[in-house]
Amino acid sequence: MSEPLYVPALPARAHAADAYRRLRPDIQRAVAPLWTLPLRPGLLPSELEATFRADLNRVTKAQRYHPAWLDAPFADEIQLAVLAPLLNGVVAAAPLRPVSGPDRSRAQQTWALDAARRSGGGLGIRVRMAEGWGGGDVVESVRDLLVRADLAVRVDLLLDLVAVLADRPDAGKEALRALDALVPLAPWRTVAVISGGMPPLTAELVDEGLHGEPRSDWTLWCETAESGRPYLSLLTYGDYGIQPASDLARVPPSGRGGPSWGALRYTTDRSFVAVKMLARGEGHTTHNRAMAQQLLNSPGFRTPSTSAGEGWIRDCARGSGGTGNFSTWLWVGNAQHMTYVVQSSRGMGAS
Repeated sequence: MSEPLYVPALPARAHAADAYRRLRPDIQRAVAPLWTLPLRPGLLPSELEATFRADLNRVTKAQRYHPAWLDAPFADEIQLAVLAPLLNGVVAAAPLRPVSGPDRSRAQQTWALDAARRSGGGLGIRVRMAEGWGGGDVVESVRDLLVRADLAVRVDLLLDLVAVLADRPDAGKEALRALDALVPLAPWRTVAVISGGMPPLTAELVDEGLHGEPRSDWTLWCETAESGRPYLSLLTYGDYGIQPASDLARVPPSGRGGPSWGALRYTTDRSFVAVKMLARGEGHTTHNRAMAQQLLNSPGFRTPSTSAGEGWIRDCARGSGGTGNFSTWLWVGNAQHMTYVVQSSRGMGAS
């Protein structure tokens, strides 16, 4: 297996940074996140700077010791002008690699290339395939980026299939077509295949207790690993963690309020499992402890010492810890998920 073992596409938000910091040291070393700055529409330049600075500080503190990538795919030209000086400081001071891609503007590509040269950490090239493989046009755009980068810049291929659910049965074939075309273009340091995430949940789906959804992203990865391609040893698994891929493009909530319920998610071999958690209301503490107990009793639950996520679920179920909030449920889910993915990847490498 290639190192790192796992590339999760994580939002630059408190819950994701908290989950990464809570990983065991041996798991953290095997995880190289693709940190993605959230969508920030409608803010004045002064507000943008303060908000972006908070996002970047969060990631920098979490990523002090191990390399990762830092991307701002939603920033337009005006936002990039505010963001670029902040990004320059971050990639110079922390082991964070700038990201560009064939779908980015020329100005963004130029900034990313310059930052990669100055920092010496390399450049991530994120190729998005939300609707399938783009073919020759994408290859030519990536080749142009590589020519502009020249041999002085180490490059990483981040092949991003975005959401891979049951409605994309040919996603594995799409990924292999893209890899067949892109892998020969450069001596890639890392080649990550990123896809999936848990499907969106509705209250009706989780009203009856434990609800399961297939891990289509892991099925795609297994298909890729069994394809017999000569470059398989170069590949690294990636996904969107326990959230839907579409959540990265959601505007972060501000202030109080919001929905009255959330979900506590858990990862098993072939499925995501979720239970409904109440954010407020009479009896919400009793309800949430009962839901955590359902996860604790489920067949796929691992031991509480596996990660901080499993430990929190046990404590919640038994009444020795709190019942959490939206941010808590997200870090718990991502901590257990990242740990399990690394352990699963190590198992594949040993087999």
